[in-house]
Amino acid sequence: MFIAPVDATSGEGEWRPFVEAHPFGHLIAPGGPRRDMPVVVPTQFVLDGAVVWLHLVRANPVFGALAENRRVLLSVADDWAYVPSSWKAVGDEDPALGIPTTYYGAVQLLGTATVHDERTAPGSVATILRRQLSAFQPDVEVADPGQAHAAKLVGILGLEIRIEEVTAKFKYGGNVDEPHRRAVADRLVRRGGPGDDAAAGHVVRRLGG
Repeated sequence: MFIAPVDATSGEGEWRPFVEAHPFGHLIAPGGPRRDMPVVVPTQFVLDGAVVWLHLVRANPVFGALAENRRVLLSVADDWAYVPSSWKAVGDEDPALGIPTTYYGAVQLLGTATVHDERTAPGSVATILRRQLSAFQPDVEVADPGQAHAAKLVGILGLEIRIEEVTAKFKYGGNVDEPHRRAVADRLVRRGGPGDDAAAGHVVRRLGG
């Protein structure tokens, strides 16, 4: 993706919390049944250090693609909000001359995937499921997947993705001055639609509070 200098991430302290707060993305793998298109899989995942963990049904076409090429991209984009043209005007500026845009955050994690199969490595998929349960519902008592659902584990495969490169973009008005950004943030809060509060929070955060 194209990243203008004003939209570049400040580093891991910015992109990692974003990914951890949005543990659902699109896993993209080249190859697979359609030679002219990559396989794209919407999926939940857990980010732990430099590793992404997830599981998918064994029949997922992504595993055919991984048999050819283990390199994958996990794309996460969220906290987006449409900014109408009139919002880009402050003071005595003409609202009709404003330029609309969309604010959003996007992180792409590039890495090499390892497939875990309960048939060849007993306990490996169950370990990934335990990790996901611990992350997504730490306060909910649940039966151990390796014991309660052992027979079903052969129907899924686990994925371990070692992150090698991170590309991150936070497009929240960095191309305009502070008064214009704060005016948009205020209007986002007042509108209060899906993503508006989160987008406004990113605007203010990137301004330093």
